[in-house]
Amino acid sequence: MESRVHLQPAYVLHRHAFQNTSLLVDFFTIDYGRGRTVAKGARSAKSKYRSLLQLFHPLLVSFSGKGDMKTVTGIESGHAAINLEGQRLFSGLYINELLTRLMLNHVEHKSLYKSYQDALVSLQGDENIEIVLRRFELSLLSELGYGINLESDCHSHEPIESAKSYRFTPDIGFELSQESSHGGTSVGGSNTRLFLGEHIQAIQQLQLDDSDASRAAKRLLRLALNAHLGEKPLMSRSLFVSSEQAQE
Repeated sequence: MESRVHLQPAYVLHRHAFQNTSLLVDFFTIDYGRGRTVAKGARSAKSKYRSLLQLFHPLLVSFSGKGDMKTVTGIESGHAAINLEGQRLFSGLYINELLTRLMLNHVEHKSLYKSYQDALVSLQGDENIEIVLRRFELSLLSELGYGINLESDCHSHEPIESAKSYRFTPDIGFELSQESSHGGTSVGGSNTRLFLGEHIQAIQQLQLDDSDASRAAKRLLRLALNAHLGEKPLMSRSLFVSSEQAQE
């Protein structure tokens, strides 16, 4: 049975060329989650869709079809596009890639949609990029059912204590460890999964002005996300590396 959706709030997550003049477009919609569509003729110079199908541009999308992949039947601009540059652009691309890789098709995620909108607005502003990304990553994991308990030991259920060290296991949580985390800055060997309690507390409160806490937060979220991303690396992460190397 053919389904029809009319003027659904949406963002473009990813797009690429399809056949001679069309585009395959992955949308994130407020009521239907992630979905792949065909925008016929969208690459032609005369297409009314061409200028609208841009990343970070709030849209109202209509589509129809019988299978998993629908056909775009209409697009309108929602609000003004979010303009990102430099590291903030790379951050937006990173968020889009996370959603493309981790969300299942046709599963509603209204709370995550709101978190995505908030992240884009924050990236366009002057909020600390690291805080924006960590907040979104935590929200993404929670919405997908992989939330991190930052409040208590996963075995004893005792509250996290600032002066103690904890070992993190993805999808399980933190457990008290007798090993030293060396300030939470180790990035190799067995200490990669060790975190100071004070840094876990800082991550929970998103108080990441301290450089050690910020690095610990990035390390924690990478561990948690990599457990579900698999072995294929994120293309957007290479943009950050290339940018940092260019600045050296």
